Amino acid sequence: MAARTTGSSLAGLLGRRSECLALDHLLAGTRSGRSAALVLRGEAGIGKSALLDYLVEQSTGCRVVRTAGVQSEMELSYAGLHQLCGPLLDQLGELPAPQRDALATAFGLEDGETPSRFLVSLAVLSLLADAAADQPLVCVVDDAQWLDHASAQTLAFIARRLQAESILFVFGLRDPSPGGEILGGLPELRIDGLTEGYARALLSSVVIGRLDDRVRDRIVAETRGNPLALLELPRGLTAAELAGGFARPDARPLSGQIEQGFVDRIRTLPAGTQRLLCAAAAEPTGDVTLLLRAAERLDVASDTTLTTDVSGLLTFDSRVRFRHPLARSAAYRVADLETRRAVHRALAEATDEQLDPDRRVWHLARAASATDEAVAAELERSADRARARGGVAAAAAFLGGAVELTPDPTRRGSRALAAAQAKYQAGAFDAALELAATAELSPLDELDSALLSLLRGQILDTTRSSSSGVPLLLDAAGRLEALDVARARATYRDALHAAINAQGFAGPDVLAISRAVLSGPRPGRRSREQLLLDGVATMITQGYAAGAPTVLRGLRGFEEGELSVQDGLGWLPLASRMAGELWDSRRWSSITGDLVDVARDTGALAALLLALLLRIPNRVAAGDIAAAESVAAEMAAVGEATGAGFLVPYAAVFIEPWKGNEAATHRAIVLLTEHLSTRGQTKTYGDTQWAAAVLFNGLGRFDEAQAAARRASENPDELGLASRALVELVEASARLRQPEEADDAVRRLSAMAAAADTDYAHGIALRCQALVSDDAGEYYQESIRRLGATEMQLDLARTRLCYGEWLRRAGRRTDARTQLAEAHEALSSFGAAGFAERARRELLATGTAVRPRAVATYQALTAQEAQIARLAGDGLTNPEIGARLFISRHTVDWHLRKVYAKLGITSRRELRAVLPDLALTSG
Repeated sequence: MAARTTGSSLAGLLGRRSECLALDHLLAGTRSGRSAALVLRGEAGIGKSALLDYLVEQSTGCRVVRTAGVQSEMELSYAGLHQLCGPLLDQLGELPAPQRDALATAFGLEDGETPSRFLVSLAVLSLLADAAADQPLVCVVDDAQWLDHASAQTLAFIARRLQAESILFVFGLRDPSPGGEILGGLPELRIDGLTEGYARALLSSVVIGRLDDRVRDRIVAETRGNPLALLELPRGLTAAELAGGFARPDARPLSGQIEQGFVDRIRTLPAGTQRLLCAAAAEPTGDVTLLLRAAERLDVASDTTLTTDVSGLLTFDSRVRFRHPLARSAAYRVADLETRRAVHRALAEATDEQLDPDRRVWHLARAASATDEAVAAELERSADRARARGGVAAAAAFLGGAVELTPDPTRRGSRALAAAQAKYQAGAFDAALELAATAELSPLDELDSALLSLLRGQILDTTRSSSSGVPLLLDAAGRLEALDVARARATYRDALHAAINAQGFAGPDVLAISRAVLSGPRPGRRSREQLLLDGVATMITQGYAAGAPTVLRGLRGFEEGELSVQDGLGWLPLASRMAGELWDSRRWSSITGDLVDVARDTGALAALLLALLLRIPNRVAAGDIAAAESVAAEMAAVGEATGAGFLVPYAAVFIEPWKGNEAATHRAIVLLTEHLSTRGQTKTYGDTQWAAAVLFNGLGRFDEAQAAARRASENPDELGLASRALVELVEASARLRQPEEADDAVRRLSAMAAAADTDYAHGIALRCQALVSDDAGEYYQESIRRLGATEMQLDLARTRLCYGEWLRRAGRRTDARTQLAEAHEALSSFGAAGFAERARRELLATGTAVRPRAVATYQALTAQEAQIARLAGDGLTNPEIGARLFISRHTVDWHLRKVYAKLGITSRRELRAVLPDLALTSG
């Protein structure tokens, strides 16, 4: 809200030259093919909307789409996004099918399964990018603080990924505002009050008659240069006050004063006009026809003429628009409760029940003066429709309304539980706990009572730590046993996995859950899921050897049979972990790959983050560190998108030690310890010590490796990386000529190999036996044979390295050279630089000069360019790469053109030719 400048080539706003120049600069970049995002942040009335209008006016040659947050629509998922994308939906059919279906379902254009929020985000990014391919696109979002949560998250997600699409995103955001952190990290332009000179000029432009100098100075000082305040506050002053003195004490915040000014103005208007303004405020879609139908039912036409401008507050053109959001809130606040109910009733009657049933029932709920089961039931149906569109927050809002209107206490408790579950899924944890308390005060049946305990456990698991929610999850599982055995076992599974993540396999909660699993009801014929869960519980309570056969039977079932999406996301994480624990290399590879595929295909990014993490050590063990780095890059993108970046350092812990990168390993260890130890993940320490042991064994610093491995494997009942640390302990102790230090580790590994009975397990155990034996040749040869039958080529190369070292010390230089040369070649090609250097030094000791293998690195490629190059080389199309990395296909194409130029190639075929030598640099 500011006057236009006159006689200026800038044609901008009074006192906003620098802000207008900043917007002009961004527009110029967009027209030249660059993308950008900007948040205009400032208090109410400071002029953000005026600057956004200026941007639209200056956007000649660009296509403009815009939306605005509306406070009353904050719980209607995708409402703001639908408004922004509405003009572009004619291009919906050009999107890839999964994206098209997700967006159509989210907007209620089609029925379908609940779409992933991130698949919806990718669809909107693709839709905007396709529109910008024909003409630069300017996206204007006003009052972003009042966007519904789903729209705000989606638009922030997109704005952070703009690179080469010719798209400009500009947000207007009130400061301070709840939820404004969603846009955190985007470039900001702080909008402050006008300087004193401009503030005086603006004030003088709207005051008629004499303005006392002292009054003017007081107004300028009190408004702090806020343009809307300068325009609105003098309206409430009499001519005498303006001429002789301004001394109205008011301790309200400035936004409150401005809104009160609107309130005072509205109260002077005829009753019909006030009802019209209240109806316009209560119906934020801006539908002129709908508002006019409601106005007839409110008998507004008798004393109000609907013109293009209602008292300078409301404008009718293609849409109904308030002069300012504070005018909207004032129009609603002025009305008493009965008037508001009458307005909502009229809006409900004016809304088409077939075309917009959800908005109709929303108004009916606000028109209700007492409990009403019919409306509550309609709200419940609206919640089902909202959930099917992926609108979990909207579903929660509808269910919350249904709770308030439900007369029957039992039904109210059930609905309160459903609303609490929806609030939890929407991330509104405090609201979920409040509704859970409401449910708890109602008469719940046994099933709902158990589900309430489950919900409380899930909330604690999410908001505090994995370990804090375990007791409630365990309680819920026990109570569900007599009510729903399948759900009980799924709850035990979730509790067990949460406890393992926090404490490792030897934690006290893990033991308690395992005992409960085994003491629960036994089905007649055990499914693969039941075999897996029972096997893990047996392994924890009775030992590795006791549980291994049952776990292996379960794993065979996962490899052989089909899985539903829900079962895949629920059970494959545990199956992936256990395939690694049983050293079952083939199923470890196949099941981790299946989990990643299911999570990717469904867009379940929270599950995908864990799936990628489980996949990385498998790819490293297979000797494909480049693929592991590719997975890690994807994991980083998912972590950024989901806000769960605290898991990302785990990727580096799995990768960097093998590369011999001490600085990067140390950095990952520090980050992991800081992030996860604060969340109750007590097993983090052992995991980081395993990483240190791998690093130091590769670097030949065996005393440090031994100390770290000893710390990582100190608990004999622990599995996971603690078992892998036994391998490092044996190698370090053998090289320090302290075989007695490794005796217990060798026994434990040999026992595990006997129980698992896989080539991978036997190959590892045989290598460890060889390291502590005087006559080791046969052990090494059998280890090489066993590991050669698996995909786990990194361990095969390490066995050749150890065998070559033993042969050289035994004086068999010729045989040693053969093993060491193969080890050096393999380890170098894998990118295991530390171990490769160890092999090179051993070859030198045999009298063979070997240069360090030259791994071609293209320092000019950024990490993202290298990632895109690898995915393109794997045969993925640009849209598929974009979906994998959460960027548009146009950005993928832009990156590939830069990759081709930097590598001196012109096609994907040439790219595949250079990929084997392409190393992802740390830069």
